[in-house]
Amino acid sequence: MLTEIYDPLKGEMFQVMDQTGTIVNKDYMPEISDELILKMYRTMMLSRTQDEKSLQYQRQGRMLTFAPSMGQEGVQVASAAAIEKTDWVSSAFRENATWLWLGQPMENLFLYWIGSEEGSRIPEDVNLLPIAVPIGTQCNHAVGIGMSIKFRKQNSVVLAYIGDGGTSEGEFYEAINYAGAMNTPNIFIIQNNQFAISTPRSLQTKAKTLAQKGVAAGIPCIQVDGNDIFAVYAAVKEAVERGRNGEGPTLIEAVTYRIGPHTTADDPTIYRTDEYHQEMLKTDPIIRTKNYMIEKGIWDDEKETSLKEELENLVEETFKKIEQTPDTSLEDIFKYTYAEMTENLKEQYEEYKAFLQRRDK
Repeated sequence: MLTEIYDPLKGEMFQVMDQTGTIVNKDYMPEISDELILKMYRTMMLSRTQDEKSLQYQRQGRMLTFAPSMGQEGVQVASAAAIEKTDWVSSAFRENATWLWLGQPMENLFLYWIGSEEGSRIPEDVNLLPIAVPIGTQCNHAVGIGMSIKFRKQNSVVLAYIGDGGTSEGEFYEAINYAGAMNTPNIFIIQNNQFAISTPRSLQTKAKTLAQKGVAAGIPCIQVDGNDIFAVYAAVKEAVERGRNGEGPTLIEAVTYRIGPHTTADDPTIYRTDEYHQEMLKTDPIIRTKNYMIEKGIWDDEKETSLKEELENLVEETFKKIEQTPDTSLEDIFKYTYAEMTENLKEQYEEYKAFLQRRDK
């Protein structure tokens, strides 16, 4: 078991592929097809393209504040690729690549970030909870689903994502403690992107790693190179197997880097130097994965150019489409709060209509 080999208390980090795209730990290279690698790369590139375009749209006043995922696509796609359609995901607000991989339409993601409730609509065949903005709450939601899976004797697992800053929230500790005590099939993935808004990792906790926070909860824990898709995939696959076998939860710290701002309301140049930023860009999961694919002979510059053009067109056309979406009617507040309107809501709806009639006279 990887969690027994790589000890987070000693600062040991699991890595399969280094930042040049070279396999440095062949013994733990997961069994993964070229087809799956290419699909993972395409999704990473799609998420990156969407983020880059979204930054432009937001600056143009066509989108509201949003949180880009640039730099974290590797951990998001690789972890999502390691689970099945019957498994569940509970995320925060910076998991764009995960959402795309799972099948949440890009249209819905754009709708969410322009302020439409339709953006929280999730296809029935996608086991994904709505975006959770309050920090840490998604972890407790995930444990609740884990308990349900146990009660129903199902064979599913639940992924929950949280950032490095989120691990300082009480909800995080409550979740990992309860998951450990109840032996639920949960996998907690900490995306350590180095900054909690402007607070660096060094000021977040004195712990050597964030992974070791699982020790107090009595659950297996490991720190992995979050920009190495193979290390993330292997670690999550092992955690999935544990969960399915009734062996309980796992905590994974994925060390990554947030290339962009915390949100579009943030200016990262205030709290991180350009020298540091340029050095961290060398760890980019997309560049690393591309180098690996080129060396393996399954990718080249021509394919890269073609993919970029395809994805840019896809993102632009998708955003143009959602910009034509009509504004949500205030009536929907009453009609769609529940699957069926309660008597109380019906009364409120009638009062609302009467108010509009008086106002418009």
